Amino acid sequence: MRITLIHALKHSIVPIEASFVRLWPEARLMNLLDDSLSADLARDGGLTDAMTERFLRLGRYAAGTGSDAILFTCSAFGPCIEAVARAHAPMPVLKPNEAMIEQAAARGRKVGLLSTFAPTLASMPPEFPPSIELMPKLVEGGLAALDRGDRASHDRLVVEASKDLRDCDLIALAQYSMAPAADRVAEVTGRPVLTTPDSAVLKLKGMLSAGRP
Repeated sequence: MRITLIHALKHSIVPIEASFVRLWPEARLMNLLDDSLSADLARDGGLTDAMTERFLRLGRYAAGTGSDAILFTCSAFGPCIEAVARAHAPMPVLKPNEAMIEQAAARGRKVGLLSTFAPTLASMPPEFPPSIELMPKLVEGGLAALDRGDRASHDRLVVEASKDLRDCDLIALAQYSMAPAADRVAEVTGRPVLTTPDSAVLKLKGMLSAGRP
């Protein structure tokens, strides 16, 4: 199976590839990176028709390479990704967080949502079922630390921010780049922690393996 991974942040590449290595090493991966997407979203203050068209072009390119599925790893672009999914149905096109949201909704009613990218805390909550009570928390300075190559400070800030989420059933890490901090977050909070890359890989594997011997 050939999976195209489309990224808006370079920091997402290593965590998702690590999840594939652990959970589905047979999959063949192709990475597409446009690291201007997140900067342009922050500049524009919201999603635009022009942004949707950029995503549609990325989807057409991925489909044209013979991909069996597309996984977007950029968490603040839900409506743009939905447009790609409609354009290429029935090929699986996954939003970065949808698999994790399904897992979270099945496992708890009060979910701590930890993010390093502020627009995610505007775009992602409506994707949860209304029965879920969300506790959103922004990791101030986390993404800036990654941008300057300081993974240790990023992870420390994620762990510190997670301490405000003890009063929940579980914690969901919204960005793929946060996955390496998952074990430490679970340790300091005493809560189960879901990561977007692991959830997405398992969902894709199940979808594409259905009906295969």
